Amino acid sequence: MKVLAIVQARMGSTRLPGKVLMNIHGKPMLSYLINSLKYSKLTDEIVIATTSLPEDNPIEILSKSLKVKCYRGHPVDVLDRYYQCSTLYEGDVIARLTADNPIVIPELVDEIMSLCKDSHCDYVTNALHRTYPLGIDVESFSFSTLKKLHESQKDTLSREHVTYHILQNLHLYNIKEILAPKDLMRPQWRLTVDHIEDFRLMSEILPQLLAKHDFLTYDELVKFLDKNQELIQLNQKYNPQGDHGL
Repeated sequence: MKVLAIVQARMGSTRLPGKVLMNIHGKPMLSYLINSLKYSKLTDEIVIATTSLPEDNPIEILSKSLKVKCYRGHPVDVLDRYYQCSTLYEGDVIARLTADNPIVIPELVDEIMSLCKDSHCDYVTNALHRTYPLGIDVESFSFSTLKKLHESQKDTLSREHVTYHILQNLHLYNIKEILAPKDLMRPQWRLTVDHIEDFRLMSEILPQLLAKHDFLTYDELVKFLDKNQELIQLNQKYNPQGDHGL
């Protein structure tokens, strides 16, 4: 079974345009995500799924420099983008990540994809019930589940948010979830990037945590932020349970 990690990214964010390529310590924000994701042991191939719009040409250029594939698809219909990308690259199990969540924990990605692959369930995530910080989010689903969604769901929310129908109809799917260890539960933290304050937080976190190597463990992340609580305050005026996505 081929495990495909698809990272959705675009330049046209309404709240913070161009955020995925904003510079952090000499590197585009998206590059931190991709370089960490490369340490996933179960991922067979990484693909950045962006749009066919000319404004997203720089994302394709970056993908080449990072030596990962880039799929150009529908600007608005993200569900179609995922389906066409998964079909093209023949993914059997798909991990969904978003470029506004630049902190990737490879071990967590592998744990979620392994559960989806080995249990033959429809959908696995660590974000169904919030125990991890907002932004440390991974979803995994089978290609057959993605195909059914693509064929059956026609409403705007389902087409834009990919797994919306699953989350609104949990009883229809075979679902499993991963919870953070009790002593490492930090649901109140906001580690996604929608606003300039979020970006300032990432500008502080990423260079420090990834100075020596390109990936980190969740335990390392929690220990660092527990010792640097002032950083978490940079963006706490925004609801840590707020929506996110590209």
